[in-house]
Amino acid sequence: MNLPTERKTGQGRATEASRRRFLGACALGGAGALLLPKVAGAAAPAVPAHPQWPGYRSATVIDTLNGGPLDPQAATEYAPLNARALADAWASGLTACNLTVSGVGSYLNDYALTMRAIAYWNGEVARHPDALCLVRTGADLADAKRSGRLGLIYGFQDATPFGEDVERFETFHGLGVRIYQLTYNRRNLVGDGCLEAANAGLSQFGRELIERLDAGRALIDLSHSGQRTALEAIAASRRPVAISHTGCAALVDRPRNKSDEELRRLAERGGVAGIYLMPFLRSEGQPTAEDLIRHIEHAIGVCGEEHVSLGSDGIIPAIDLTPAYRKAFRAFVEERIKRGIAAPGERVDVVNFLPDLNQPDRFDRIAFLLSRRGHRDARIEKILGGNFARVFTDVCG
Repeated sequence: MNLPTERKTGQGRATEASRRRFLGACALGGAGALLLPKVAGAAAPAVPAHPQWPGYRSATVIDTLNGGPLDPQAATEYAPLNARALADAWASGLTACNLTVSGVGSYLNDYALTMRAIAYWNGEVARHPDALCLVRTGADLADAKRSGRLGLIYGFQDATPFGEDVERFETFHGLGVRIYQLTYNRRNLVGDGCLEAANAGLSQFGRELIERLDAGRALIDLSHSGQRTALEAIAASRRPVAISHTGCAALVDRPRNKSDEELRRLAERGGVAGIYLMPFLRSEGQPTAEDLIRHIEHAIGVCGEEHVSLGSDGIIPAIDLTPAYRKAFRAFVEERIKRGIAAPGERVDVVNFLPDLNQPDRFDRIAFLLSRRGHRDARIEKILGGNFARVFTDVCG
């Protein structure tokens, strides 16, 4: 079993990449120990069934935060993608995903980790040009859809790879990075994350970085940010911004979820918010698809249907819920709690995905559930990816 080794940093935080790798690396195969609805179970087959929502295969479908088609049984962190991972990518029906390539939380290591991750994914795109492609522009999104390949939009989940130099943007942009999250959970040089009680907002450096990102036509991401940081960044940016993965604080008051004020301001400036498939969708217990639909519908009510999307904050393949997985997950969460890096709502008995959407084509299932709730096809297409595609194209070209 390949558990993540979370680096001890000056701020004592783990990488988001390690968390996401954990979800895959601890899946050891075999039937899940938990009795789940038929759509969940153990790892779903890679071959897609007939779409549950009739318009799914024709829609542009974008996961606005995803770890990619990582093999849940990979033995090493940078293992080459195998047939299962690529089959799951195709079975997902995703047109593209915002793929995290940055390190998180360490000014000492994150630049090097970012370069390593970009090199890895560049290598996988080169090895599998028939299955994967790099997305830099709206035209690339259209090409990914037309060709049936999974488009990878390189994104950051922290500004730490910049260090103190906004001009590193030239390097990152040249390597294909188009989405830049300003903070993770804690404070960095840009501003406060959502776990900082001071809620101090943007720094002067943060404002300089926003100006540079705007000039370079990059999409700013305000996930994990503190409330003041988010509101000030929305106001400071000359372009629409995104919150790639979040929930609604009006329903569940957790730091990772966004207030109605943040969501409303985001929409007023033309941005888009992705609702995640994470434990923070419910105050207690294991969230399910029903909780996700509640948050989507609340976001629609606050933002309007033009400004809501889906950002799973997971990986594409299904996870096998074996006893070994649950044991490893417990140790993982306990370590995060011990170090003080776990967000409120992280628990050893609540897995970091929705068990009844534990399948590669989970977005198809979500579309079906929305349709069954009476949402129009045009609205569902916007939520699946149309809204994010519009904002990405408007900002990045």
